[in-house]
Amino acid sequence: MRVRIPTPLRSYTGQRSVVDAEGSTVAEVLADLDRRFPGLRFRVVDEQARLRQHVNVFVNQERTRDLTTRLGPDDELTIMQALSGG
Repeated sequence: MRVRIPTPLRSYTGQRSVVDAEGSTVAEVLADLDRRFPGLRFRVVDEQARLRQHVNVFVNQERTRDLTTRLGPDDELTIMQALSGG
């Protein structure tokens, strides 16, 4: 599966904007990413195993906040970080 990585998290992936990961749910893909790129999951998921408030995850351009969302081998997961400030 292809995973699109936002600019602020690319320091974990060697500056790559797209990486491969395995898993049949969003949670499994994030766990696989953390095995490959230690520390990345903590920036996406909080201590209660929920997506951080400022993070959005899209599966094939459809937003989800449910880490149990099922994924197929041809799906694409996009991680986005919301911008804030004024």
